[in-house]
Amino acid sequence: MVDAGIGVHGVSTAHDVFRLPDLWQLHLYNYAGELSLGQSVHAIRPGHVSLVPPNTEVHFHYRGRSEHFYVHLRLHDGGTARVVPVMQDAAAESTRLADLLRHAVTAIPASPSRASAGVWAALWRIAELPRSDGAGRHHPFVAAAQAYIEEHLAGPLSVPDVARTVGISHTHLTRVFRAETGLTVVSYIRRRRLQRARHLLLSSTLSITAIAGAVGIADLQAFNKACRRELGASPRHIRAAGHERAGDEVLATSVE
Repeated sequence: MVDAGIGVHGVSTAHDVFRLPDLWQLHLYNYAGELSLGQSVHAIRPGHVSLVPPNTEVHFHYRGRSEHFYVHLRLHDGGTARVVPVMQDAAAESTRLADLLRHAVTAIPASPSRASAGVWAALWRIAELPRSDGAGRHHPFVAAAQAYIEEHLAGPLSVPDVARTVGISHTHLTRVFRAETGLTVVSYIRRRRLQRARHLLLSSTLSITAIAGAVGIADLQAFNKACRRELGASPRHIRAAGHERAGDEVLATSVE
């Protein structure tokens, strides 16, 4: 990330033009106006978010005083590519995005790395916004259920509890969840718990008992059985195999 702040426009002019040769432009809007790139025109509304690639001439048209959060950043090659529209309606996510960007703006002077973390969290949320063409995300009830599950993996989770939080019936959640993911809610919870457990076994020094508790399987015997069933090996073997691979990689690097 290079810069972030709150931009105020439309006071002395109703039209601005920007082109950043090496930087992406991220904006979260709190006003109505228009954004145009070449022949493409996009309506700006409060709660909309835009992401403009580097070296793209973009025109902003204002209707009076206009404020937005902005971030100018570099995105390096590598990883999995995601297709994101230039302009999206963040809808209910706009409040959370505003919080993340506000924290990033205030963190820049003292902690640029903390600011970057907030921007990356915002970018992930933007990449997961529902698409108007129906691509890129699950049914909103399923997405809400998955978000709740991720936040509560360490504690008790039941399908009725998840359904109640999402605001639909147990039966309705079961039906849409399976249609969207191919899994039951219970199977999904089990899979996510074991995926998180595997990550912690390979990337942390937490004890196996602590990891079992962190993924909501406090009974160590049950945790061992779940790892063997879902991951194909005991927690100790998973951790040991990960350490062996890491040693091989370090050796290969030093030999080269």
